[in-house]
Amino acid sequence: MTDVYPPEKRSAVMRRVKGKNTTPELLVRKALTALGARYRLNRKDLPGSPDIVMPGRRLAIFVHGCFWHGHDCARGSRVPKANRDYWVGKVARNKARDGVAVEALGARGWRVETIWECDLKDAPALRDRLARLLASPPSPTRSP
Repeated sequence: MTDVYPPEKRSAVMRRVKGKNTTPELLVRKALTALGARYRLNRKDLPGSPDIVMPGRRLAIFVHGCFWHGHDCARGSRVPKANRDYWVGKVARNKARDGVAVEALGARGWRVETIWECDLKDAPALRDRLARLLASPPSPTRSP
């Protein structure tokens, strides 16, 4: 199956895909703010540049889109019919990169939480999950 857009249009569509301040990120940040949490965004000095970082709690939160990071939900397990090999490889590389970042953060003594796009459908459950994260004690400090 060929793409429904010509290459120039497809390129323009893909350029509009954001990497920061996405709607899922904004929803998580709004929920954290409502719980009284203070946080920093996209710390470049940490592996994987986590979307949300709470240094005092040693907590790094990644907010992942189900499709882009290969979640096992219905949306994440869908593979486009057009250019299938490219997308399978792309998602596999994203998952591998995510795993390396989580491992490196854990080695530095950080707690890592991944919030998936599909988790945002249930706002009360998300709020409870974030409240539990905020209530849990920080990890013991390790040297970077």
